[in-house]
This record gives sequence, structure tokens and C-alpha cells, in this order.
Amino acid sequence: MNSLRHRPIGLPALALLLVTVGCSSADDGASAAVPSPDAKAAALCQKLDGVLPATVDDESREDPEPASALTAGWGNPAIILRCGVPRPPKMLDPAVPQGRDADAVAGGVDGVDWLMEKEGDGAYRFTTASRLAYVEVTVPADRDSSGALVDLAPAIKKAIPEGIAD
Repeated sequence: MNSLRHRPIGLPALALLLVTVGCSSADDGASAAVPSPDAKAAALCQKLDGVLPATVDDESREDPEPASALTAGWGNPAIILRCGVPRPPKMLDPAVPQGRDADAVAGGVDGVDWLMEKEGDGAYRFTTASRLAYVEVTVPADRDSSGALVDLAPAIKKAIPEGIAD
């Protein structure tokens, strides 16, 4: 008979076990800073939240923490959308180099114009241009950014009208 099987667990060991179990969550959920847009942009972003697709780049929607109508996510590692972000400093900056070797390049996908910036970790951050609210989409390095932008374009066109954000 194993005497350890019937030995009571001491309070310190029990506390350590509970803390370990509580910290080892299977939820590897993403987090995203929630933007603080003005009321006009916030209303557009809430409209966008209502029309976002359930899947992006073949990944199901899994919103980041903290929960907000201004953020959304898909997959793991997550493609993260933040609506109502400030205009990126590199947007409309004449000092930003253009072309293949630049770290900020403008382009369009399915009727939505984007500023593309390469992050230090190999991820790409895209920010809408010529829309009444700025929408930022961060695509991890190992994901197909074009698939994500194609999947998000219809919702952005439907919810965020063309124009110049304040």
C-alpha cells in the first residue's frame, strides 16, 4: 500500500497547486489595446463590429481581451483588428521612403486603401486610408496578409465610408 496516497496535502502545497492550475490556462487568448476614438469614429467602429466576418483567413473569430466593440481577432496567433486608432505618423509623411525596400508602403486591396508597415517581429500592420475612421489590422509573420485583407474588405467598405478621418 502506498502511504503517500493517504497523506494529506499541507496548506502551502495546496496553495501552490491551486496557483499553478489557475495560471496554466489552456486559453492562449490574444490581447489588444482598445483605441479611444471620438464619438463619430466610435459609432462607425460599432457598425463595423456588427458586420465583421465570422472567419478571416480560414480562422474563426476569437476576440482579444479586454472585450470591446473596437477590437476583434481571428485565429492563434491572432489576426487583430482595432478600429478608431489614430492616424499613423507615417501616413502622408513625405519623408517616408516609397517602394519595395520601404518599411511603410501604400496600396489597395478589393477597394480598401491601406498603409502597410512591417513590424520588427516580421508581422505586418495595415491601417486603412481614405476612410472616415482608421482601422488597423495586424497580421502575424506566419499568416497570409492578403487573405486577411480580402476577407475584411467587404465589412470595411460597408461600415466605414470613404473620406478623410478627423
